[in-house]
Amino acid sequence: MKKLGILVAILAVIGTGVLIYETQSTGKLEKLEAAAPSFWSLSPKMRLMTRTVSAEAKGESLVGQVAVAAVILNRVDSSKFPDSISGVIYQPWAFTAVARGHIWNNTPDERTIRATLAAKRGWDPTYGSIYYYNPAKVETNWIYTRNVVRRIGKHIFAK
Repeated sequence: MKKLGILVAILAVIGTGVLIYETQSTGKLEKLEAAAPSFWSLSPKMRLMTRTVSAEAKGESLVGQVAVAAVILNRVDSSKFPDSISGVIYQPWAFTAVARGHIWNNTPDERTIRATLAAKRGWDPTYGSIYYYNPAKVETNWIYTRNVVRRIGKHIFAK
């Protein structure tokens, strides 16, 4: 009976759809709620960012999508890149999905919206990375000169 009670408690927590994570910037614990705002209720810059995350991290886990969004924001904060979300996203050849027009092919789902908003609130599972790549799809070798920070899903994150 005790095992059943523990199982029910675990399922209750899972069923709430709440993920708790620690933000990189503040070190505080944050909650990522199950329900996300609708895509069209977001600001234009956040819609652009969620479209980019959706296209660049399609098929990745929530953490993988947060990581891609965090790289975009880390670039905004870096003196090496433009100082706006749209400037970073539209920088020539910075993102393959943007260069090839894939960001306009679909409307991001709730998970991608939640991931983008979590990164905006400070969750950075990349520890400040400003680059990422899928080693199976690398088209130019310069990316291998970057210092690898970690791997999440199919992407490698680097500084």
